[in-house]
Amino acid sequence: MPEHGGDLARASRKHGIPVERWLDLSTGINPLGYPVPQVPATDWLRLPGSSESLLRAARDYYQTDYMLPVAGTQAAILALPRLRSRSRVMLAALTYNEYAHTWKRHGHAVQAVPICEFDKQLAQTDVLIVCNPNNPTGERIDSVQLLEWHARLSAHGGWLIVDEAYIDTTPEASLTPHATRPSLIVLRSLGKFFGLAGARIGFAFACVDLLRALQDVLGPWTVSGPAQFVAGAALADRVWQARTRAALIKAGQHLNALLARAGVAAQGTALFQWWQNEQAGALHRELARQAVLTRWFGHAEPGGIRFGLPGIEEEWRRLEQSLERCKNYREKTRCE
Repeated sequence: MPEHGGDLARASRKHGIPVERWLDLSTGINPLGYPVPQVPATDWLRLPGSSESLLRAARDYYQTDYMLPVAGTQAAILALPRLRSRSRVMLAALTYNEYAHTWKRHGHAVQAVPICEFDKQLAQTDVLIVCNPNNPTGERIDSVQLLEWHARLSAHGGWLIVDEAYIDTTPEASLTPHATRPSLIVLRSLGKFFGLAGARIGFAFACVDLLRALQDVLGPWTVSGPAQFVAGAALADRVWQARTRAALIKAGQHLNALLARAGVAAQGTALFQWWQNEQAGALHRELARQAVLTRWFGHAEPGGIRFGLPGIEEEWRRLEQSLERCKNYREKTRCE
């Protein structure tokens, strides 16, 4: 299976440092996520049906009426390749790795190319998969460009799949209001912005026929009752959302500036920063020796690392101190 961030047990074994000592910056999850309310006892006792309060909140938040709650967008990622015969699939050369793995496993021909080449390769493509913003690079694609690509794909029966896991801090850029168009599929998650990764809940947005086909593949009771209750509360809480959106944008800027002072010219989103450089591997390893876990992408050329956000002030100070030690180490090594 592809590797993912957040594997503290693996990092602990590799470096001989107890799990509780790590500062985990290897995911792009909001470390100060939504304050989970008390779940009604009946939600633990009953089989999970369709929650009308969740759907109302989701319709208002995502600005569309047609959606399917799923057990995290990962469930939809695994199921969508089963809804097409063998297809030519194109995605970014560096993006969320489950897409290529899953589509290849179901017999589709997968081509990974730089985002700048999507336009000229589109005529030879049946399914275009875009993470917007892209994970881990933070690259963004304008919604007008995405809809133009969708029109070209749809004309020959192709699909555009847009994964918007990191778009909640800029919701005006989302394609969910357009997702009733045939052949357009948009995926959203409550794991990143809302910090509810453990609840395993997200949504697929598409036309009615495609949502029905996806539901048939996934089967009944896809999302637990407690997860639906918590998600409904989070999607309806506009005060928390506005406050969190502003706080995360500020935190992302602060992380970018902190890295810059350490000689790391990063780019990214409100929830993570990305650095692709020949020295990235050395920085990742040196931080790991100090029990600061970043996400290493060794298959990038040159290698790159992704930094998630620290949470409390103590974690910010710890990262700053670790980066300063790494900077001094690099300067000393260069002088020697």
